[in-house]
Amino acid sequence: MQNPDSFSLDQAAALLKKYFGYDAFRPAQLPVVRSLLAGRDTVAIMPTGAGKSICFQVPALLFPGITLVISPLISLMKDQVDALRDAGVRATYINSSLSSAAARERYAGIAASAYDLIYVAPERLDADGFRSLVSGLAISMVAVDEAHCLSEWGHDFRPSYQAIAPFIAALPRRPLVAAFTATATPEVREDIVRLLALDSPDVHVTGFDRPNLYFEVRRGVKKRDFAARYVLAHKGEAGIIYAATRKEVDKLYEHLTKKHIAAGRYHAGLSDEERTRVQDDFLYDNLAVIVATNAFGMGIDKSNVRYVLHYNMPKNIESYYQEAGRAGRDGEPGECLLLYSPQDVMTQRYLIDVSTEDAARKRIELAKLQRMVDYCHTPECLRAFLIRYFGGEAADRCDNCGNCQAGMREVDVTVDAQKVFSCVYRMRERYGVTLVAQVLKGSADKRVKSLHLDELSTYGLYPKKSIEEIKLMIQRFIATDYLALEGGEYPVVRLRPRAYDVLRGRARVTQHILPEKEAAPASDGLFDQLRALRKDIAREENIPPYLIFSDKTLRGMCELRPKTEEELADVSGVGEKKLAKYGARFLACLRENA
Repeated sequence: MQNPDSFSLDQAAALLKKYFGYDAFRPAQLPVVRSLLAGRDTVAIMPTGAGKSICFQVPALLFPGITLVISPLISLMKDQVDALRDAGVRATYINSSLSSAAARERYAGIAASAYDLIYVAPERLDADGFRSLVSGLAISMVAVDEAHCLSEWGHDFRPSYQAIAPFIAALPRRPLVAAFTATATPEVREDIVRLLALDSPDVHVTGFDRPNLYFEVRRGVKKRDFAARYVLAHKGEAGIIYAATRKEVDKLYEHLTKKHIAAGRYHAGLSDEERTRVQDDFLYDNLAVIVATNAFGMGIDKSNVRYVLHYNMPKNIESYYQEAGRAGRDGEPGECLLLYSPQDVMTQRYLIDVSTEDAARKRIELAKLQRMVDYCHTPECLRAFLIRYFGGEAADRCDNCGNCQAGMREVDVTVDAQKVFSCVYRMRERYGVTLVAQVLKGSADKRVKSLHLDELSTYGLYPKKSIEEIKLMIQRFIATDYLALEGGEYPVVRLRPRAYDVLRGRARVTQHILPEKEAAPASDGLFDQLRALRKDIAREENIPPYLIFSDKTLRGMCELRPKTEEELADVSGVGEKKLAKYGARFLACLRENA
């Protein structure tokens, strides 16, 4: 690779405008691009929608050799390569979906230096034919996407990713190495640097905040009815509903269908053909809503998803934030709602138990699950909870989550806290949430009596509250770090250090009352016309609509109302090739709706 100092940000910005239609890099992208142009190994932790891909795609167009992009999913490769080709970039992918003839043709193109970017799955790195091919190529950079898959203690460990470092070490000349992920705790970041053998890398951690996303947790709702009402209230908007199991997906899909809601379903129990058809219908805007397990989404680069509804609680915050982050990738507003019920915890405990044999791993998974439960019960700002989980700093209020928008009416709950903490103390911190709640309720349960817990002074302090109400109160104290659940598979409630000051009357505890709220979508006539035109063109070209222009770009057209090609070129997301290809038709639509 030539002297990296010869690659300037001005050159990169020119390519950004030419191929992608953007006038400037986003603030979070700039330091990452600078590091790569300077020839430094780089780790970039950037939230979904922050534009990770452009950080390595633009430098790849400047570097003289080939950039290898290691990506975990076939569909993700195809989508990204299709988008690059549509923008005029020389890119291809090699994976198991190709026929032998197609693979030979692409291998020949690679040998002839016909591509600047080559996407491959990590499993391909062990193939002798591929190793032999690339050993004779000038590889300038290896970009590792979804790099959290390297860490055995991350939320999506993939053993195949551990072949990456030996592959790089075996190359005749070590290339620049860059690693990208959206969700990584500080521990996982350290694993990425170590397992890729990075050379004094620049580590860029973009704030995990997604300001355009609204977060909310709903407890105690009738989930099926709520989901149907929500989808109908957001008619015409693209959305994903995640459920924990195939059975839940099928039941909700059938319920929506009976309500005459056009929805698709996606899980591993369906045939390859059906999954592909539903995925394409969703990408091409033929289906607005899809009900799916977590098998769906990682390979879906659809920018105009307006909402993600979690019908069940996921097993950890990393999974939740990654899945919720599929909303609003175009920067436009998106909603992320989670419908919680206590049964969700039991389901996830069971799934962890049957899928995890290693005892240490199981303890980590159960601890992560508890933090997910804490998120569902915190009375504080949901955005702050998420950002702080990933090691970031956050204000106490965001004004764009269900808790902050509920009015934030502070209530002094010190007396309740003292009652609950005293009960836990008197039970010697040896029992779980349910038994603590039963004692506080004054339950006549046999176990309470056999353990002589009915003799405690805290027995029956809440005779008029239900067990579920008392459990919710306890969960909120856990979520706000006054109590803790410890002990793995059968956790017990313990007092955290800050609880003792409350017991001694030295500190007060406040929480927030959260009234219900409903959201209603807005409509824009011109925007709808531009979307209809985009879909017509997509149908003609047999590509997903968002590959033509994103929702954000269409809204930019609505705002600027361009009348000429020069004015249309000023809209963010309109590059040279797309202007030449689609400009006339969109300008005609704008004139008709002026």
